[in-house]
Amino acid sequence: MSLKRLLTEAIVVDSMFDIEQELLNIKESILEQMIVEGVDDPGILKCVFMAGGPGSGKSFTAMEIFGIDKKLKSSFSSFGLKSVNSDSAFEAGLKKNGINPKDLARIEKEEPELWDKITKEPDGIRNKAKQLTQKQKQFYEAGRLGMIIDGTGHEYGKIAKNKKHAESLGYDTYMVFVNTSLEVAKERNLKRDRVLPDDLLEKSWKDVQNNLGKFQNLFGGNFRIVDNTVYKPISKEVQKAVNSFVRKPVYNKIGQKWIETARALKKNNLIKK
Repeated sequence: MSLKRLLTEAIVVDSMFDIEQELLNIKESILEQMIVEGVDDPGILKCVFMAGGPGSGKSFTAMEIFGIDKKLKSSFSSFGLKSVNSDSAFEAGLKKNGINPKDLARIEKEEPELWDKITKEPDGIRNKAKQLTQKQKQFYEAGRLGMIIDGTGHEYGKIAKNKKHAESLGYDTYMVFVNTSLEVAKERNLKRDRVLPDDLLEKSWKDVQNNLGKFQNLFGGNFRIVDNTVYKPISKEVQKAVNSFVRKPVYNKIGQKWIETARALKKNNLIKK
């Protein structure tokens, strides 16, 4: 069975909330075959962080840059990268529990107890979505598959920690910062499937803006800003830069060693095919 088929059966499911059971069923042989077939795949050991405030259009930008099919729920991009986004699981969880994501702003104002159950309790929908997405991410990391980490970027420390973790596994890292004005972000927020309260959106937007300079310093040359105030095709400069990052040989020394070992195992048939 091909790697693509194995991954499709294990990860691409109708609902993100099916992933927990799917991951429990994954056998060691799948990870072995990921190494055999995936070590020379494009996107291996490449990790791209998406950052930008709510309503900035990060998902739209990721689709445009990485070729993720807008009509499918698949997390696979044409670059070979896998999308990691807890918002997808959160929205699926809301709908599964009979809650319209567009009602979140109203719920926060009018039903504070329900809001806390959804967003703050350990077994609430929000935390459940994060847990499931983390399991998905761990699966990708086990095979050193390329990833697109989609988040707001309002917590600098969290991004810095995740970047350090990825690099400790051998990944090369990159950031695409999607920027837009607060006014446009508010307008788009009202059209989203999951509408955020104005105060929460504004605070998150300001936090992200304050982190812009820090992210530039953290990622150095592996950093690009996309002005998404108006939806338009991604600039050729940004597209070229991201293409170059993904297609270049892995720079991380830990990653280079992992690839060398995986190729040796494959060459000497030490992993079952």
